[in-house]
Amino acid sequence: MTERRSRGISAIAEARTRTSALQAYEFSGPLDPTLFYPRFGPLPAVVEVREQSGHWSSVGRTRTLMLSDGGHVVETITDADSPGLFAYELSDFQKLFGNLVSGARAEWRFEPRQSGSVVRWRYTFFARPARGWIVWLVVKLFWARYMRQVLPPIAREIDNLASR
Repeated sequence: MTERRSRGISAIAEARTRTSALQAYEFSGPLDPTLFYPRFGPLPAVVEVREQSGHWSSVGRTRTLMLSDGGHVVETITDADSPGLFAYELSDFQKLFGNLVSGARAEWRFEPRQSGSVVRWRYTFFARPARGWIVWLVVKLFWARYMRQVLPPIAREIDNLASR
């Protein structure tokens, strides 16, 4: 699902887990992004994490994701409200996205269900002036599909970790 709002261009994906919302929240944050974010069409893979400022769970923590196209992006945690919301802002995009967006925001929501929880991931890009239509197209054609491909393996890994 993609949506365009005046403040950004968003895509949303969701997946179910057999774990509680609290477990899903706790297990998802520390996952290694290099294991779950492969190259997809023109979107580069995450190949390394650098300069992580501590455990990836507290507001203000930062890290730099190195990408397969030679670029990088910086993530900064803005919300860590267990077990409901984990969010971070992305800045200093390079290469393709650096030309198109001024930044982005990722929100992970964890909602309890009778037999587990739902993980809902919203990613919003903030287009540079006069580039909104291009960002909308990239999100619609690639990013939304990418999210739907990436999230189920993350949910499966959350379930695997909870069963250990």
